[in-house]
Amino acid sequence: MEFNVKKLASDAGVFFSRAMQFTEEKLGQAEKTELDAHFENLLARADCTKNWTEKILRQTEVLLQPNPSARVEEFLYEKLDRKVPSRVTNGELLAQYMTEAANDFGPGTPYGKTLIKVGETQRRLGAAEREFIHSASINFLTPLRNFLEGDWRTISKERRILQNRRLDLDACKARLKKAKAAEAKAALWSDEVEKAEHELRLTQTEFDRQAEVTRLLLEGISSTHVNHLRCLHEFVESQTNYYAQCYQFMLDLQKQLGGSKGEIFSGTFVGNADSTSPAAAPSSPAVAAATLPAVPTIPVVPTIVGVPNTVAEGVLNPNEVKPPASGTRKARVLYDYEAADSTELALLADEMITVYSLPGMDPDWLIGERGNQKGKVPVTYLELLS
Repeated sequence: MEFNVKKLASDAGVFFSRAMQFTEEKLGQAEKTELDAHFENLLARADCTKNWTEKILRQTEVLLQPNPSARVEEFLYEKLDRKVPSRVTNGELLAQYMTEAANDFGPGTPYGKTLIKVGETQRRLGAAEREFIHSASINFLTPLRNFLEGDWRTISKERRILQNRRLDLDACKARLKKAKAAEAKAALWSDEVEKAEHELRLTQTEFDRQAEVTRLLLEGISSTHVNHLRCLHEFVESQTNYYAQCYQFMLDLQKQLGGSKGEIFSGTFVGNADSTSPAAAPSSPAVAAATLPAVPTIPVVPTIVGVPNTVAEGVLNPNEVKPPASGTRKARVLYDYEAADSTELALLADEMITVYSLPGMDPDWLIGERGNQKGKVPVTYLELLS
């Protein structure tokens, strides 16, 4: 019991001495031991690393999970050392709604078929997003958190100890200075001077030892930067793969929707006389493609030797095709297209061509003309102009 009381009294005395030294330094009434320039640079670099790591970590979390409530939930599960429950991504939820809607509207209807196709693509996008989030969390966020919760806490602890050792050292210097000043007036203070010098030697040794420990930890920040650089490369690779997957999924969907669009508006393309509903006014390139003026349907006649009949034969030879007297339109090419064979026309993005449809053609294709060149072109690569 008596030992505990003495220890508490000693700790209180040390705390009071440090507080007095700190206050006098702030007021400019006491001298302060300055660290060397290299050490100060290490401290500044460490603080900068910590601050920017926190900002990058928080913003990456926002990027991966924009919902703040979901981020708080994940944080609590992590602190409780429990597995975060699997959460449906927005893309997967949208896919579910589209599929259910298609079932209600009729999966065999044009709208239902398109909903199913788009929903499946949204499901694939959602799965890719989930994989990207998981990869980024393991390869990028986890190392950043480990630094802040591990290495940085150790550095902060040792810096606090160093600060206390410095305060003790400067307090001993101040006591020695006072003892020497009093010794000059009275010889009785010689014992106090020896005691102050002894304490100063001890505190100087402890300060030097702690400074070396802290210096080694601060120099380890360079290794932290190397580790974070490697993690950053892995994050970029994951993000690149994710966006590449999304791009490919959307290209596949665009090709699928080209066929669906042709089915929906095939009556308009080939001049279906049975259509009773009026055509809608074009409001976008996709709808504009559906309102291309059509050539009147002609009956299929038997093949006569020496007379080309491309529709009856099922083979289209663009060189034998003549544009209709009316019904041609201008179109702007949206993407580059490489012709697969001699019946197709190669396209360059942003160029202007003349297009028209023929009876019996695949609704996904039109005849395109550019000067003396002529051939089939895909509808999905064009923006039809009114």
